[in-house]
Amino acid sequence: MNKNIFMVAICLFAILGLHSCSDDNPENTSRVQLKLIDAPGDYQEVNVEIIDVLYNSTEDDEGWKSITEDDFSPIIVDLTELIAGNELLLSDVIIPSGMLQQIRLVLGDNNTLVVEGEANPINLDTPSGQQSGLKLKTNTELEPGYSYTFILDWDVQKSVVKAGNSGKYNLKPVIRVNTEVNSGSIRGKVVGKPIEGDNLVDAIPIEGASVTVYTMDNVEITETATNSEGNFIVRGLDPGEYKIKIEDFNYIIYESQTIEVVAGETTDTGTIELMVPVS
Repeated sequence: MNKNIFMVAICLFAILGLHSCSDDNPENTSRVQLKLIDAPGDYQEVNVEIIDVLYNSTEDDEGWKSITEDDFSPIIVDLTELIAGNELLLSDVIIPSGMLQQIRLVLGDNNTLVVEGEANPINLDTPSGQQSGLKLKTNTELEPGYSYTFILDWDVQKSVVKAGNSGKYNLKPVIRVNTEVNSGSIRGKVVGKPIEGDNLVDAIPIEGASVTVYTMDNVEITETATNSEGNFIVRGLDPGEYKIKIEDFNYIIYESQTIEVVAGETTDTGTIELMVPVS
C-alpha cells in the first residue's frame, strides 16, 4: 500500500470526524478516538477494506449510527504496517455521552493477502456476516466533557484462516478492544550481534523479531513485531504483571522477568540484546 495514501487517509479521518460533530454541546458529549493497531502474522501484507465504522449506545440492533455520519470514506489498510507505534486513526469524533455498548467495523470485498513466494496478492474471502459488520463490545460509560481512546488490536495470525488445501484464505477478524485510559503499554528495543565469519560484530537493531506478551501464568495476551529500528510497543494491556518472550531464528529465545503495567503509563524495558547460540 502506498504510504502517502496511508498517511493522507489518517489525516482525512481525523479532520472529517472532528468537523462532523464540532457544534455539539460539550455538557452532553464526549470525544471518542478509535485507533487500529496490529498483532502481526506470518504474511508480507494483509490488506483490509473498511467501508464504515458504526457505534451503538443501546442494546437494540436498531440503534447503530455511523460514527462519522456521511463523511466516512472507505480505506484499504495494510495491517502489517501497524506495529511499533504506527497506528491508523479510524475516527476522532464528538458523540453524545452515556453508555457506549458496541462499535462495528463494516468490511468491504477488497481484502487481499500477500505471502512470501507468491508474486500476486491472494483474495481474502470475507463471510457475509463480517461484511455486514464486525461487532466489538466496549461497554464503557462516556462521561460528558471527557475524551476516550479505544485501542483496536487486530490479531492477523488468528484472523487469516487457510481453507484446507484449496489455496484459498478466509478473513475471520479477531480484534481485542481496550480503552487507553484504563490500560498501559510495554515498549522496548531489540538488538543483537550478528555473526560474520567466526567473529561477532557490534550489536545492530533486529527487524521482524516476534514479541509476545504473557501473563505470569503463561496465558498469551497478544503479539507484535519489531520495526526496522528494532523498536516495539504493545498497547491496550490491562494493569498488572506480565512477561515477554522475544524470538528471532538467528538468536536464542529471550524471556523477561516480571514487567509491571500501570494504567495510563508506558513501561520501557530499555534495550534488550539477544544472544547468538553457542556452537
